[in-house]
Amino acid sequence: MVQRDIIKIDEDKCNGCGLCVPNCPEGALQIIDGKARLVSDLFCDGLGACIGNCPEGAISVEKREAEEYDEKKVMENIIKQGKNTIKAHLEHLENHGADKYLKEAKDFLKERGIDIPEKEGSTKTRSFCPGSKIMDFSREEKNQNEEGKRTSELKQWPIQLHLVSPNAPYFVGKDVLLAADCTAFSIGDFHKDFLKGKTLIIACPKLDSNIDVYVEKLRKMIDEARINTLTVLVMEVPCCSSLLQIAKKALNSASRKIPIKLIVIGLNGEVLTEEWI
Repeated sequence: MVQRDIIKIDEDKCNGCGLCVPNCPEGALQIIDGKARLVSDLFCDGLGACIGNCPEGAISVEKREAEEYDEKKVMENIIKQGKNTIKAHLEHLENHGADKYLKEAKDFLKERGIDIPEKEGSTKTRSFCPGSKIMDFSREEKNQNEEGKRTSELKQWPIQLHLVSPNAPYFVGKDVLLAADCTAFSIGDFHKDFLKGKTLIIACPKLDSNIDVYVEKLRKMIDEARINTLTVLVMEVPCCSSLLQIAKKALNSASRKIPIKLIVIGLNGEVLTEEWI
């Protein structure tokens, strides 16, 4: 047993619709007694392909003691489902930056003489989890064509902290902005004044679940992606202060030390305080 990310299902929210099952090509989910169930720790990679396909928000990722994920056992199940499922699984691993599992999957196919499906030329290939597919568009040219219309400073996708891969290339060596969900709606010039030149992640310390996952992801960004700085942008409301505590906890558990800046925004969008912690 090891400590790792793994799917958690809220039975009170789950209505048994089954939409998550076909979006887990690894075969870790089944509908049993009218509820989605995680039937095998071995098959769950913890990357969350099923999360965006649950209309009730009943699926999340938690860190707990679980059997170590076994890519070979997963592949034994997946090859029975045919070429399209093999392709979807490989894309799923690639989109989440799971390079180790991706290599194990391809080696498994080679050992059994099974062709590795080729990626389509288009960047819009089908994915079982489009909402969390890693996309880096920092090099795209963005022209300000309409007078008075400011271009977006967002350089990557996804941005929600539960969905991002901490080792995604757009985090490596970058300045990161950790923004509370409400801040962008309060600040008129959020993109120009706060997002420009930074990689964005968003979270709500009050409403989001499994906050320990946030701490570990931030630690990986610090130690493994080797981010440069972390700016924590919060509202003045009391519940927002927890976001800084999450960042501090991650920094304390990391082997590297990086500067953290705290910016507190008033309800009218003004900057109340700005300081390096």
